[in-house]
Amino acid sequence: MGLFVVCPSVVHADTSQASVGGYQVLGIDRNNLPVFYQRLKDKLTFPLSWNSGKYTNFNIWRKTARNKVMEQILAFPDCTPFTPRVIDEQDQGSYIARKVAFNISAESRVLALMLVPKGKGPFPAVLLLHDHGAKFDIGKEKMIAPWGDEVKSRSAKSWSDKYFSGRFIGNELAAHGYVVLAVDALGWGDRGGIKYESQQALASNLLSMGTSLAGLVAYEDIRSADFLASLPEVDKSRVGAMGFSMGAYRAWQVAALADSIKVGVAVCWMTTTKSVMVPGNNMLRGQSSFYTMIPGVVNYLDYPDVASIAAPKPMLFYNGDADELFPIDSVKEAYRQMHQVWQSQRADDKLKTKIWPSLGHLFVREEQEEAFQWLDSWLNPRVH
Repeated sequence: MGLFVVCPSVVHADTSQASVGGYQVLGIDRNNLPVFYQRLKDKLTFPLSWNSGKYTNFNIWRKTARNKVMEQILAFPDCTPFTPRVIDEQDQGSYIARKVAFNISAESRVLALMLVPKGKGPFPAVLLLHDHGAKFDIGKEKMIAPWGDEVKSRSAKSWSDKYFSGRFIGNELAAHGYVVLAVDALGWGDRGGIKYESQQALASNLLSMGTSLAGLVAYEDIRSADFLASLPEVDKSRVGAMGFSMGAYRAWQVAALADSIKVGVAVCWMTTTKSVMVPGNNMLRGQSSFYTMIPGVVNYLDYPDVASIAAPKPMLFYNGDADELFPIDSVKEAYRQMHQVWQSQRADDKLKTKIWPSLGHLFVREEQEEAFQWLDSWLNPRVH
């Protein structure tokens, strides 16, 4: 017997795009949105949100919400041994720089950059997550200064000058006493081969094979976090995640989904879904957005809801009020929703959100220094 849906006898259809005959004559507008997109947005109620008021036990909600996200990412569970091997090593003064190969999944053995402070460990550690930026020749090298490859070194230096005040975040953290790990997401650096206009095809092909692009990145970030926490040089009780732009999205996501991450820093990626699902927004261009859209999650949880699964962990969020990618009102609303969650757990002192005046899509020196001090207060208090 087939599945039937019982519909109400009276249906009021949207005829705003109808002809005289009373039917739709335009389906897609010039922004590649269905003409009924507003009605679809209205159906998004985020029923699994802690702020919905449907839940009273936070631990049960947190487990339920996390399980739903993990279900939607369409990733294949993976317990493949990491089996790391140091490929190259270089003394860089107060720390050792390494190129390390490890199994990020049963399908992929990847090359990572790692910095390890000299001295007696174990040390606090940070998983650094690189941005998108439509620049695929470097990934992990955006976070940690590369060596042994002049082409990548020049490219990375240019990126650092453009977004990070000429600094490499990973090298700065290593000088602060952290073990630092950076890994290429699929499509970047040593895992490259993609072009801007082919991202959509990659996402489609992965869906055809039972997984998703955003979900694969999410699961690999969890694996990278667990790998970092497993290293003998690392104090597994003091592991954080930090990222910029798409890397910020990945940082709060992995903080929400991985128990190995204890603290998170997200710079320039937070909003609400409905605020960016508007004509002209960058998220509606396709291509790059497939890296940050897990299939189906939006039917249950908004972006700040997913980030709030990390509560009551210490989390830091930065945005600039001149960042054209994220409307400032949407950032403020997302921050408000997250503060509600941390407040409900009497942990609002662990959530820091800040909007930097007159600052665009950047992570400049002043922000970095403040973020490092905040990170030290939770993971490396002995430096103060």
